[in-house]
Amino acid sequence: MTTKTAVVKSADEPVDDPLEHMLLFFNLSIRKLAFVGVSLPLITLLTCLATAYVFQYDDVHETHCRVYNVIPSISAITGVTPQTYMWRIAVAFHVGPRMVIAQVYYNYFINQVSKVADKSTCYILINLCYWLNLIEIAAICGVTYISNRENYPVHEKIFILFMLSSLLYMIVMIKTFSKVHKTMTEHQRLSYTIKKILFTVCITSTFTLIIYFIKHRFYCHDLAFTWFALSEYVLAVSNMAFHFTITLDFPHEQLIVTKNFPTLKSD
Repeated sequence: MTTKTAVVKSADEPVDDPLEHMLLFFNLSIRKLAFVGVSLPLITLLTCLATAYVFQYDDVHETHCRVYNVIPSISAITGVTPQTYMWRIAVAFHVGPRMVIAQVYYNYFINQVSKVADKSTCYILINLCYWLNLIEIAAICGVTYISNRENYPVHEKIFILFMLSSLLYMIVMIKTFSKVHKTMTEHQRLSYTIKKILFTVCITSTFTLIIYFIKHRFYCHDLAFTWFALSEYVLAVSNMAFHFTITLDFPHEQLIVTKNFPTLKSD
């Protein structure tokens, strides 16, 4: 007859902590990631504007109508060298954070679906939001690497795709955000309000951009291209600010690369 002996650890004995075996290779807050993703193109855009305005004034103000113009367009200041190289490098480096942010939102919304009654509609909105975000990122790359000086017809069509995907993404994001948050925290309420304000600014800028583009392209009005360019800058900055609201949605979350993390399973 064998006897089994139970071993009981006392409260004073140290408990093996699985976190002691965890190896942390990389740690970055979502706030810092978003800051890089937004500040890099913004700072580069302002640098391109300042340098092109000072050193290449005639080149960036030239239009097919040859009318009086004060503010050059984004396509103009990023279509001359060396600004075009600066802008392309900035966009290339900002794509990585943008892709990560798109995936973070997707996974977060998917995890929130369990709290929502109308799950099928939520899944449609979440997937639509995700793919519109990716299309917008692809369109940014398109208008960046195919400049208006190299191939204007293609550049123009990709720019239209960017505007459409950007505005659709914003409105779907706002709808998805409200759908998965029946009750909102203070940060979520602030983020939701700012998102709606920025979308309103973007849609207004888009309408003014279209109006002044028509006035410039077909009627060659003085300063029409200036108002077009100003609307374009407002649209671009508002778009960047909209994406930066992720810092309100994930104020403390971290992006980590680790080994032996106890709550995760690798494939």
